Amino acid sequence: MHISDIDYDLPEALIAQKPIEPRDAARLLVAGVAGVEHRIVKELADFIEPGDVIVVNDTRVLPARLSLQRRTGGSAEVLLLERRTEDGRLWEALVRPARKLKDGEVLEFFGKRVLAIGPRTAAGDTFVVEILDDDPVGLINRIGIMPLPPYIHSSLTDGERYQTVYSRRAASAAAPTAGLHFTPELMAAVREKGASIERVELVVGLDTFKPISVENPLEHIIHSEFYNVEQTVLDACRSANRVIAIGTTATRALESALKRGELSGRTDLFITPGYKWEIVDMMLTNFHMPRTSLLLMVEAFVGPRWREIYQIAITEKYRFLSFGDAMLLTRQDGK
Repeated sequence: MHISDIDYDLPEALIAQKPIEPRDAARLLVAGVAGVEHRIVKELADFIEPGDVIVVNDTRVLPARLSLQRRTGGSAEVLLLERRTEDGRLWEALVRPARKLKDGEVLEFFGKRVLAIGPRTAAGDTFVVEILDDDPVGLINRIGIMPLPPYIHSSLTDGERYQTVYSRRAASAAAPTAGLHFTPELMAAVREKGASIERVELVVGLDTFKPISVENPLEHIIHSEFYNVEQTVLDACRSANRVIAIGTTATRALESALKRGELSGRTDLFITPGYKWEIVDMMLTNFHMPRTSLLLMVEAFVGPRWREIYQIAITEKYRFLSFGDAMLLTRQDGK
């Protein structure tokens, strides 16, 4: 493959800067085997059948962006990606300015020592950092900022709008954005159609928002992420009429559990065109950035048709990316 295979022109005006209200008022492009329909997320239940299993990623976003100061007087920014120790003292993180910060350097928050820079990780583009506080997670919650993606230039007045209504454990550096469209009323509506809603966890990390930089996307090194799928969830999926994953992260958790043969652990599963799908039949997801691993997953799911779907969305002025609209995709083999 070439990077141009997963590139497209995204008009800046279509990048959603604020979430729509209410959550389920977002537009929904339904791309089935028979064609395309234009609906709204609130009408998702119209496409649900008895025996369907809907799988959501219930991870919660940490206020993981820390704006700190160097002792030299300069500023530094740390984005906590994933905890390395259970007590929350050690983290994998992106740091800026990466070239200037040194192993052992201490960063401050208004004169208080709060974080020490450690060595680079094996991936080379992140660092291990140590929180210098007796209550590391409490410190993060006190001084951290919600880590909105860099293409969102406005701030949120309500941080809960970057959380799903069913979120549980705060661990992720970004939201599983397809789930942002769900409301309690929508969840009740799909259950009334005879579907069940199951939960998995995948801690959303760096690759969710990191563009692919190599010429051959298949040579991209994907970062591993923690996932957990309960046995009862896997059993429900195996006996389902259809498995409908809400977002690429729920999809990756389910497929990882099957491919790796482990219900919990770290996954570096890289889903690319030609991938043999194990369990997911349909996927509800937002529209993704060009040149990302998420777009590779979409092509693996629907084939080259993704270009037609995205062009329709651009022509119809759908809202793109984290706070944008959604699409409901059927796997290309048409189950």
